[in-house]
Amino acid sequence: MKEILDAILDPGSQPADFAALPLPEAYRAVTLHRDDEHMFDGIPARDRDPRTSLHVEEVPVPEPAWGEALIAVMASSVNYNTVWSSLFWPLSTFAFLRRYGRLSQLTARHDLPYHVLGSDLSGVVLRTGPGVNVWKPGEEVVAHCLSVELESADGHNDTMLDPEQRIWGYETNFGGLAELALVKTNQLMPKARHLTWEEAATPGLVNSTAFRQLVSDNGAAMKQGNNILIWGASGGLGAYATQYALAGGAIPICVVSSEHKADLCRSMGAELIINRNAEGYQFWRDEKTQDPKEWKRFGARIRELTGGEDVDIVFEHPGRETFGASVYVTRRGGTIATCASTSGYMHEYDNRYLWMSLKRIIGSHFANYSEAWQANRLIAKGMIHPTMSKVYPLEQTGQAALDVHRNLHHGKVAVLCLAPAEGLGVRDAELRAKHTDAINRFRNE
Repeated sequence: MKEILDAILDPGSQPADFAALPLPEAYRAVTLHRDDEHMFDGIPARDRDPRTSLHVEEVPVPEPAWGEALIAVMASSVNYNTVWSSLFWPLSTFAFLRRYGRLSQLTARHDLPYHVLGSDLSGVVLRTGPGVNVWKPGEEVVAHCLSVELESADGHNDTMLDPEQRIWGYETNFGGLAELALVKTNQLMPKARHLTWEEAATPGLVNSTAFRQLVSDNGAAMKQGNNILIWGASGGLGAYATQYALAGGAIPICVVSSEHKADLCRSMGAELIINRNAEGYQFWRDEKTQDPKEWKRFGARIRELTGGEDVDIVFEHPGRETFGASVYVTRRGGTIATCASTSGYMHEYDNRYLWMSLKRIIGSHFANYSEAWQANRLIAKGMIHPTMSKVYPLEQTGQAALDVHRNLHHGKVAVLCLAPAEGLGVRDAELRAKHTDAINRFRNE
């Protein structure tokens, strides 16, 4: 790997230099083992420890096939799907790999006794397979996590509707938490030139998800002046929703769990903030019973902040814990856009407040290539900023996943893969200087 890293760090390296680099036989990667997929049986998900299931080990280098690229990964990041994978919850990701492996001789390569995780990366193209014309060795890239086959007509208006749509590094193998990664070249996008490797690695999944869910016509189609309720507004997903609301002329109502997180929202420019812990909202009386009085108290608080207006859009991702309240507080004819469900998938709400008030629930999942490209373009222009708060070495990915699992983080956490240190990879110092404060607002948390 030393020759690869030296070429990346050498500003004089040319595309031909990268194409000529010898590839190693193996690379270090963060993996799960199929033999371990029942190790947590009987243990509640909240008590499972990713440090015991995640391994850092050497695995064989895969060969790029048609339409694929092999990437030297400088940095990656931890997403909730990394946490879910590491907990083997709600199911083992080896179920995804087995199903994908049955699709074709080519996809059978993914059905292995180990799973290389990671749905984000920043790095450099090393090799491309047959049929690749746009991307060349030596190009600095980031990757979004949508993997599609596009052999069905269903996905050609919106690739997220492809029946074989999968999330790379979660439902496929050879992910980004590694020194090398294998991607389809229609996952690649240009790396933002003003960001470091680790900063550039963090927006991919969450930034694109927030864009589709909130901005795109496939999601809530946010408009200027909309009141938007954003749960977890300083978190990895919510912080991008907050930025999109502000950049698009909407009015975010940011829900957070501490005054420190409230300050992070204020630093982004948000003014209407609800500290749900300080105000003591308890939407559930017990595990089976919600409390509509708390929905009403929450709705009254929102109207107090907005001058009597209800919310047009709810940016929903906690799921079970908050969904009943989200449906209740949305205005007549408004929209609840939902993804993820980090507090539980089995949502409960009073349908009278949906059907009789003509509200809509929209399911949203990641983004298609066009949406991901638009979201990345805004990052590259310095209009939307990464929300990275902490950086871990590859060897400590288990600890990073545990911290995310226990909600000890703010924004996103990055993982250094080939990058030998933080702070490398900036190519546009002038643009960076213009946005330094915004880039660093989540740091040192």
